[in-house]
Amino acid sequence: MIYRIAIAFLTVAFVMPCCGADSKLKLYVFDCGRLQFPTVEAFGIDNEETDVRELIVPCYIVEHKKGRLLWDGGLPSSVAKTDGWDENGQRLDKTLAEQISSMGLDMKSFDFVAFSHMHFDHVGVANEVTGATLLIQESEYKAAFADEVTVAYFDPALYKGLKSEKIRQLDGDYDVFGDGSVQIISAYGHTPGHQVLFLDLTDYGPLILSGDLYHFQISRRDRRVPQFNFDKEMTLQAMAKVEKLVKSKQSAFWIEHDLAGFKLLKKAPEFYD
Repeated sequence: MIYRIAIAFLTVAFVMPCCGADSKLKLYVFDCGRLQFPTVEAFGIDNEETDVRELIVPCYIVEHKKGRLLWDGGLPSSVAKTDGWDENGQRLDKTLAEQISSMGLDMKSFDFVAFSHMHFDHVGVANEVTGATLLIQESEYKAAFADEVTVAYFDPALYKGLKSEKIRQLDGDYDVFGDGSVQIISAYGHTPGHQVLFLDLTDYGPLILSGDLYHFQISRRDRRVPQFNFDKEMTLQAMAKVEKLVKSKQSAFWIEHDLAGFKLLKKAPEFYD
């Protein structure tokens, strides 16, 4: 009997790697695809200003003693059916579901899910996540579930499954776990309800995940606004708001699509805490 109890305990400890005795906040980083572009002019950048034509598409899992959050969902898993680059300049070598399975997790393992915004390369696994509460800005919710699509690069089919899931509509900034360590920061403009994520990690320190507030380093340096953004003025206001937060918190700032920066990061199952 004692042997069986010990085995059961060890099994639970493996499946729930972050929610045991160690209550530190943890951030896991995943490669959820890549995008190639023949030109970057749509991002408000002249082609001569940068030689970058490939962007990373990341996903993140945040482990907190009160729950597990998926932040951003990468490219649709169907992209992985193509070996290498597809005809649309997309590539996904391994689905998120495949990656997290080695950690004892599946797509039902999340308490919360939040996407920085509704573009296809950030919500690719939305229909695969079940049982989690979706944290979404009210303005984003209205645009995503409207009868008519008004936001570029949004595929309503990728959100279809969310209609039957638990949804919490937000009106601005939101403290996910109530202790200030994981905060969704409203940063409207790229889409109607774009948001970024603030983490207060014990060892690494404060960190902000950018969503698509910026795509390139030059975008942040010069406050470039992509041509396809929902609202330019709102975007500039969001940039000012987030940069003020970066300064006040002395926070690190990760441009999510920055491939060069991504290559330097620890990838799951390693983590930041």
